[in-house]
Formats: sequence, C-alpha cells, structure tokens
Amino acid sequence: MNENLIQRIAAAMNRKIDSIPSNLRPFTTEYGVLPRTAILTGLRGTGKTTFLLHHAVKSEKRILYLSADNPIVSAEQLYDCVSYIFLKGYDGVIVDEVHFAKDWSLHLKALSDDFPDRSIWASDSSSLILRQGNADLSRRFVRINMPLMSFREFLFLEMGASYDKYKFASTQIPVKPSSDILQLFNTYKEMGTRPFYKEGNYSEKALALLDKTMSSDVPFFVPQITANNIRLMSSVVGTLAYSAIPRIQVRSLCSDWALSADKLYQLLNVMEAVGIIRIIRYENDNKAKSSGAKIFLSDPCLYSVLNGNEGSRREAFATMILSEAGYKVDASKNETFGDFIIGRAYTNERFPIEIGGKNKTIKQSDYVIRDGTDYPVDKAIPLWLLAMLW
Repeated sequence: MNENLIQRIAAAMNRKIDSIPSNLRPFTTEYGVLPRTAILTGLRGTGKTTFLLHHAVKSEKRILYLSADNPIVSAEQLYDCVSYIFLKGYDGVIVDEVHFAKDWSLHLKALSDDFPDRSIWASDSSSLILRQGNADLSRRFVRINMPLMSFREFLFLEMGASYDKYKFASTQIPVKPSSDILQLFNTYKEMGTRPFYKEGNYSEKALALLDKTMSSDVPFFVPQITANNIRLMSSVVGTLAYSAIPRIQVRSLCSDWALSADKLYQLLNVMEAVGIIRIIRYENDNKAKSSGAKIFLSDPCLYSVLNGNEGSRREAFATMILSEAGYKVDASKNETFGDFIIGRAYTNERFPIEIGGKNKTIKQSDYVIRDGTDYPVDKAIPLWLLAMLW
C-alpha cells in the first residue's frame, strides 16, 4: 500500500458516493449512528454498500471505502492495508466483501484492538462468514442484518411518503388500501424487494445476482464444489419455483445427480445461508441433515421472474415477511390447525396461521393471511398489510 494507491481507492469511493440515488430505502436512513465497529450482512442487491457509504458521509469523518475483492487490496494483508490507511490520518474504513480477505476475522480483531479510536465497518452477503471466521468478533463488532425491502420501504421509494410500521394483528393500519396502493403492492410482488428495481432490466439483474451467488458465494463455503453441483443448485431453484408443493426428493436428486446425501445436505444448508432458499422446518427439527417441510426461494420476487407457481410465491412472501420482521416460522405438523406456526424468537409465544388467497379459510388457526384483500377483518390479515411490518 502506498499514497498513490490510497488516492486511487479514494477516487473510486467518491465515484460511488456520487452515484448514490437521492432517495434511499428507509432502512438506511432510519438507522441511527453506527457503532465504532460493525459487520453488515444481507443478500446481494439489498443496498449494503449504499448503507455504509451513506453513514460514512453522514458521520462527517474521514472514512475510506475499499472492497476486499479489489486486486489493489487483495494483493496485501488486510491488517497491513488498513493500518497504513489509519496512519495516513483516516478516521475509519469500510471493508466490503470482507470474506475475500485471507484470515479476515483475525485481521479485523487485531485492527480493532490496535486502533481503538478508529471506525471499522465491514460487510458481506452471508452471515455464514461470521460463523466461519477464525476469530470471535461477537464482543467487538456489532452485527447488523440488512433485510429485503418491505412494502413500506417500497412505497417510500415510489411515492416519497413515509408510513408507520404495521403491528401484527393490530386493527390500526398505517395507510388506507386505495386502488393505487394495491396496484403498487402488485408491482412490489413482481420486483420490489431490492432497491435496484428502479434501475430497469430487473429480471436480468435478479437472475445475474442469483447466478453470481451460486457460482461465487457458494463455492467459498463448499470445498471441492463441481460444475455438476452448481447445475444441481440451478435445478433445485427451478423445481422450487414451479412446484405447487415446494419440497425436494433427496434420494431421487442424489441418484439423478450422482452425489451423496451428505453433499446434497451441505449444498442445501449453504444455499440457505447465502440467501438462495428459505427452508421451513417442523417445530423442534434441529437436524443438520434435513430438507425441511417446505423450501421456498428466499427472494419471492424470483417466482415472478421465473413465472413460477402462484401458491408457492404467496407462501414464500408471507414467510419472508414474517422472518424479516423477526418472527420464527415453522411448518405445522397438523395442518388442520394451520399451515405454519409462528412466534417471536426467544419467547414462548407461538400460534398457528393459514396463508392463501382471498377465499382462504382460517380453519382452526389463530390468523389467516390473505392475498387479494384490502382491509383486515377479524382474524384475517391482508398480505399487503403484513408487508408493512418493517
């Protein structure tokens, strides 16, 4: 690292800042002052880089952004690179794609200890990196997860209007379901979970991100991955998108793709960790080798991109919304009581719900989530309203 390289990195950062749109998703602007040390995780395309650059500008500190997959940066040890930057007078650094740096967790720990007055913000597309780091950063770095965009955030980007968050099962609604609002919700279901939809060519970009996640992120966590394994993952995505009952047949897949069950479970677990799929398990199913009760695509907008099954898309949206809002979602073993069991993490509050279209019955569940309706009635909650939870 030398002064010339720092100037090139700073120039690249300034170009990124200049390209930040004027309207940012509320998760970015509503977040308070960032702690001195933090690790931000979230799916590709959710706006992590924009989040960190926004807070760097807002802090009015001299903070330098660098990406660990940049050849200029990757040629050196992370500690040497960042410490040189600090010694040149910078107040902090942003390290994007941090898992590309060798022994990144050890270096972040050492930097935090050796420069206790400097800000260190790192980001990556998977929380799995936090579990696989060599150093325990839990006491030093605050973990922040950037969720997919809510419908509330989407409305802000489309209309410039700020609405309150909806409280589950509340009779108070943050906005009246006018025809314009309901039409915007249809658009949100098509392409509104990541802010890059405003750039155009949404389907192509969404598929490119999916491909990059499979070809770049998954191999980082799966030793000795093969081209056959990547084709298998693409096949799983297609199967889940079009299936009315989103499950996979482990034995059949292992036979068709000539791989062991252990390898398949490993791939599924990593696909879940990097945000390709969302595995819904039965209550108390803590088995490492499990394909769950149902598997959905993690970003439900992909069902529209792939012209997938409408019923699966509906359930994928509801489970995504509840998960991103902090609820634990399990599959119900007795479906006469409901499709799913939900509850807040770390509490004993658990209750069954149904998910379906406008005519979906409540059965014996506590609530029913209905798509295609406008106002909440009794124990029936419209899907659009649920999507205002965060």
